[in-house]
Amino acid sequence: MPAMNRIICPSCNDDHLILKYVATYEYSYVLDSDAPGLKNTNELLPHMYDKREQKDTQQYIECRTCGTSYPCYFDRWSERMNKKALQDAVNSAYLAKQHLDNA
Repeated sequence: MPAMNRIICPSCNDDHLILKYVATYEYSYVLDSDAPGLKNTNELLPHMYDKREQKDTQQYIECRTCGTSYPCYFDRWSERMNKKALQDAVNSAYLAKQHLDNA
């Protein structure tokens, strides 16, 4: 595979990268007489919550070879999110990490 078609990890020069999106939510269920949650009647079904709040979110690109992670943020995916844009995000995060390590 030509190098120009791959996204490369600057730490180990491998191309086994994965984009991860981690989100933490808090689910609330109103307590009533039949089961927790106004939408539950006979049992607690986790997907039948009364309120859901997103508490935290993280996005990063991780190298599956060396384990290095590169923080990034994508609010929406568009045709501009190509291999060059992803490689630029990885390189920028790598340089920022190098700068912090050398400071």
